[in-house]
Amino acid sequence: MGKPLVAVFSGAGMSTDSGIPDYRGPQGLWRRDPGAEQLVTYASYMADPEVRRRSWLMRAEIAAIGARPNAAHLAVAELERGGTPVRVVTQNVDGLHQLAGVPERKVFELHGTARSVVCTGCAARSDMDGALARVAAGEPDPGCRACGGILKAATVMFGQRLDPEVLGRAVAVAKGCQVFIAVGSTLQVQPAASLAGMAAEAGARLIIVNAEETPYDPLADEVIREPIGTALPALLARIS
Repeated sequence: MGKPLVAVFSGAGMSTDSGIPDYRGPQGLWRRDPGAEQLVTYASYMADPEVRRRSWLMRAEIAAIGARPNAAHLAVAELERGGTPVRVVTQNVDGLHQLAGVPERKVFELHGTARSVVCTGCAARSDMDGALARVAAGEPDPGCRACGGILKAATVMFGQRLDPEVLGRAVAVAKGCQVFIAVGSTLQVQPAASLAGMAAEAGARLIIVNAEETPYDPLADEVIREPIGTALPALLARIS
């Protein structure tokens, strides 16, 4: 028999050790600044230039952190390099799984990526660094150079649909894996969170690594409350 297919479903808690704040945790962005949710809400972003200005400043602040993959990201990449079939389905937009060494084709970014910028008018894409350089140079709300449209990070904001192709691939992974590890996610944002239930229903071993309770804990074969940076590497070493 070959090695089992391992699906790693990662949420914001996976990247907190890299310095990127989560949203809903005890020290999460929404709890510290409830108004910050507007910055990633599509209708507010499109309607209000001030929201866009604040959103670009938030992107600049996150970029200034210079986040690097932490021990949890590196452990996933090491498992993949060791020959275990691995697929990463992530709610994160930071690209740290790829930076850690997981091949791009094996990472499914449900909520898009903050490494790129997209025009809401003509759909032209460009890199985030270039847009942030324009902000730093004095353009608080840079427009598309191709058509003059509104630019935004190539992320899925509240009020936008997930990319059906990416979601379809993630569903196939959830239904086809033998082990499904949900790590650093509250498992509350749908439809992404339902992947854990799909995996369990299809017979996968469901393991949840998260500091707080999730709605899917009763379905899990194992629930780990230890810090992700130490718990996930230990768990993956066991699996390998």
